[in-house]
Amino acid sequence: MTILIEQPRFEVEEKKVGITELNELVLDGGFVVPNETAAAEEGFVALEMNAFGHSFRDYEAESERQKGVEEFYKQNHIHQTYDYVKKMRETYKKMDRVEMSIWECCELLNDVVDDSDPDLDEPQIQHLLQTAEAIRKDYPDEDWLHLTALIHDLGKVLLLPSFGGLPQWAVVGDTHPLGCAFDSSIVHHKYFKENPDSENPAYNTKNGIYTEGCGLDNVMISWGHDDYMYLVAKENGSTLPSAGLFIIRYHSFYPLHKAGAYKHLMNEEDAQNLKWLHIFNKYDLYSKSKELIDVEKVKPYYVSLINKYFPEKLRW
Repeated sequence: MTILIEQPRFEVEEKKVGITELNELVLDGGFVVPNETAAAEEGFVALEMNAFGHSFRDYEAESERQKGVEEFYKQNHIHQTYDYVKKMRETYKKMDRVEMSIWECCELLNDVVDDSDPDLDEPQIQHLLQTAEAIRKDYPDEDWLHLTALIHDLGKVLLLPSFGGLPQWAVVGDTHPLGCAFDSSIVHHKYFKENPDSENPAYNTKNGIYTEGCGLDNVMISWGHDDYMYLVAKENGSTLPSAGLFIIRYHSFYPLHKAGAYKHLMNEEDAQNLKWLHIFNKYDLYSKSKELIDVEKVKPYYVSLINKYFPEKLRW
């Protein structure tokens, strides 16, 4: 049963936090956001290189991991069709697989490594906490955003047997719309030529089966952990604001929030929520580090937020 709750509206203000000395950036869990220059400008200091010595989201860098990432996107682009996504949403919306708490789900992510990510190979729970702690430092009053950061990737449990054991191409990686033309900004775009939807004339125009300004809620997005976690939150009556749910659902929609593609399908609410997603994204991407969080030290704070915005047990 879905519980409809009126969500508060948030005014987005880019907060600037002075960064002068490295020890100012040691967060509760021991995670250090490096100060890469002696005279760092105000605001979040983004790492310039990922854990493998390459630029973030560099899909052209030569490495064994990059070869695996490209093969992942080949399979993703071939198999993610409109009909496939429709079927998966109908199947997983039933929420009939597991009953557990949010924190229990966080702990399950110790068994998950994202093969589509060219930037890090640490267990996913570290990425969640690194992102959440970095945001918490710069936006201390937005507790909903801290929790959103913690849970945004929980849908990756779809890789585990009790959740269906889906292949990586059906769980992780960048997302994109189905039912309209594949924008050239989508990573490894060349593999869409083998997708059956490429042969459907109804899907091969700018708007496809949609109308301009219809709202992203009415657009079919490729299936994965984003949409699954969004469904879990909605179906279990989370009281996160609409901006939090938007971030969960579209944080992997890089063609939109990095390249600016598909904005013609957005409505006004999407446009407002996108501002928060842009804020979130720099932490999601650039807080990835080999510096690990002390999980037990930060756990009480995040459990308190879970209790505020979610029921004790959720259906998954």
